[in-house]
Amino acid sequence: MPAEPIRYYDRYARALKTEQIYGEAWLRFAYENPAGRFFVWLLARRAIFSQWYGRKMNRPASALQILPFISQYGLDVDEFAKSAFDYKTFNEFFYRALKPAARPIAPGERVAVFPADGRHLAFPNVDTATGFYVKGMKFTLAELLGDAALAEKFAAGAMLISRLCPVDYHRFHFPVGGTPGEPRLVNGWLYSVSPVALRRNIGYLVENKRELTLIETAAFGTVAMIEVGATNVGSIKQSFVPGRAEEKGEEKGLFAFGGSCVITLFMRDCIRFDADIAGQSAQFVETYARMGDRLGVAP
Repeated sequence: MPAEPIRYYDRYARALKTEQIYGEAWLRFAYENPAGRFFVWLLARRAIFSQWYGRKMNRPASALQILPFISQYGLDVDEFAKSAFDYKTFNEFFYRALKPAARPIAPGERVAVFPADGRHLAFPNVDTATGFYVKGMKFTLAELLGDAALAEKFAAGAMLISRLCPVDYHRFHFPVGGTPGEPRLVNGWLYSVSPVALRRNIGYLVENKRELTLIETAAFGTVAMIEVGATNVGSIKQSFVPGRAEEKGEEKGLFAFGGSCVITLFMRDCIRFDADIAGQSAQFVETYARMGDRLGVAP
């Protein structure tokens, strides 16, 4: 039986597309084959495996992979903050900065924006959603946050899952203006966050290592951002200063090599998602959108 393709909605083309999956053969073996799943359980989910791969991507020889990667995945080099020839390692290229003009920020104090480039799912009410990637497959906010009391604060709230592929821009930004607190580590494994894996077990998102930051805002109340690590993500690096007010769209941090995920939580009735992403998400279809583009508004 041929492998089921990963389909997503492209907000800009207004059409469904098939995802070109980085490392697809390995991912399908690892999560769709019993022998592969045993290898994931034994080694690939463990930090030592991702640390080894991260060191490999930090070696000078890894820079030889940059130009073939750009060519294969059609990356726009005009967006890069510096020349593709100036990156000394693949990892340095992977978490590259972009020119400010490459990601304009949607204006408006009551407008929220996507925190990262990627494929996004939006759920207006996490309690009534029938599933996340697949109908009937969910996790609880208490599992995600690692804190039952905090989960109560976001009960019946809205959630955005932003999945970053290895081909995407890998810095994440504040979706709203506000004052962030100290990030808190919730330790865990490092499973893949590709739909190949998540359609088998959505629980990987709450089993993986993640960092939680609460942001106090004027328009949206308290907003939570959770950066989720994954297989071959060398690290989650925060670049903001806790307690210092941040403008919407300011950089919050970056992921080193690998696919990864950002989850944003809003309290109940504090955001109304735009119609395109809400409609696609109701059908369990991700929407491709770039950081800084409009996500929704405070009612």
